[in-house]
Amino acid sequence: MRSPFTRAVVPVLGGIAVIGVIGVFLWGMAAWISRGGAEATERIAPSELTVGPVESLADEVAENGPLFFPELGTAIGTRSIVVDHTGSVAADGWRVYWAYPADREPSCVVEQVIGTSAFVDCDGREIDVAELSPPDAGVFPRVDGRETLVIDLRSAARP
Repeated sequence: MRSPFTRAVVPVLGGIAVIGVIGVFLWGMAAWISRGGAEATERIAPSELTVGPVESLADEVAENGPLFFPELGTAIGTRSIVVDHTGSVAADGWRVYWAYPADREPSCVVEQVIGTSAFVDCDGREIDVAELSPPDAGVFPRVDGRETLVIDLRSAARP
């Protein structure tokens, strides 16, 4: 390493080699972690959504209208849901809807009219919560121990 050219080029080539080794290592780790599949895990995309205590949620729905959960990343993909409550018993009367009108595609996500049970769809129509799309079979609200509201999304079909 006596020539100036060698002293300039060898460290640069060494640096490129080190960066290449790091890149191959990171790629290998990513391939190993994913194991070739792209399925969602419970930690990243849960199949259940724990909403909270039914007493306070029932009061919230009675005062401000249904609960709107936009763009949830779940095991079924990204979906928006609406949770409504009817009746005087906090542990009973929970319903789940997809946040789009029953007569439209899933891409027509609604926006809630604040403080009401009304929603505005992608065409500007105002609709009631009951006019939203019912969930897929197997998607339902569940009250654990008559205290905690959980939305089970395990059986939902992908959009």
